[in-house]
Amino acid sequence: MHLPKYHQIYLVLREQLHEGHFAQGLPGELALMAQFDVARVTVRRALEQLAREGLIARNPGRRTRALAPPASSDGPNGHGMESAHLHGLLENLVTMGLHTSVNVIEVATITASTPVAQALQLQLGDPVQKAVRVRSTREGPLSHITTYVPDSIARRFGRRELSKKPILVLLEESGVKVGRAHQTISARLADNTLAQHLDMSVGAALLAVRRLIYDADGQPVQWLHGLYRPDRYTYEMQLSRMGSIDAKVWTSQDMSARPVQFN
Repeated sequence: MHLPKYHQIYLVLREQLHEGHFAQGLPGELALMAQFDVARVTVRRALEQLAREGLIARNPGRRTRALAPPASSDGPNGHGMESAHLHGLLENLVTMGLHTSVNVIEVATITASTPVAQALQLQLGDPVQKAVRVRSTREGPLSHITTYVPDSIARRFGRRELSKKPILVLLEESGVKVGRAHQTISARLADNTLAQHLDMSVGAALLAVRRLIYDADGQPVQWLHGLYRPDRYTYEMQLSRMGSIDAKVWTSQDMSARPVQFN
């Protein structure tokens, strides 16, 4: 089913709001019209939907501002996110990293926003390394990855190292003993920046992965936001039934993330 353009814009902006974008206010209607190549009425419908959900406040003559999203149980410490132990996952992610090329878009030390501070159990404003990379296979762009790592760990590697090795390898080389992870997989639509990096159209569907990595002592050491082209990436899980033959509970034994193989 084809989504109306205003609804695509609403979904893109809603995702960006939940990620903590627009701390200084949303772009104006003209900027959004140019970004999404749509008419003003389309932008206004998207903004009206966000306002109805209490995500933004619109005041005539003033910049549209973001409002704090409602608390959710789907966050890193909530019950809506299943715990994913790294048995098999770490090895698969590192292998994928070694068999793809990477373009480092950005590496910078920034102050932790509220979502980043909460995820990494830091104080608001603490320094963290933000790294943005695009991974590609020989067929073209595969993923757009944004990672946040506490500065106390990330100061041991920078742009050069990130262009050569998977970040999980760099964490372990920095003395981190990776323990477990929380992960969610969902979907989102490509905005204009993602569309350019992943060679897709604005509004195209992406596989969205959020992964919070903990060390062996249970301290968060990396928060990852990954956007993947669904035609070039697959995610697989091996499941086993728990209990008797009538049991309805399944447990995961292994997880693998890999690019789609082309003949």
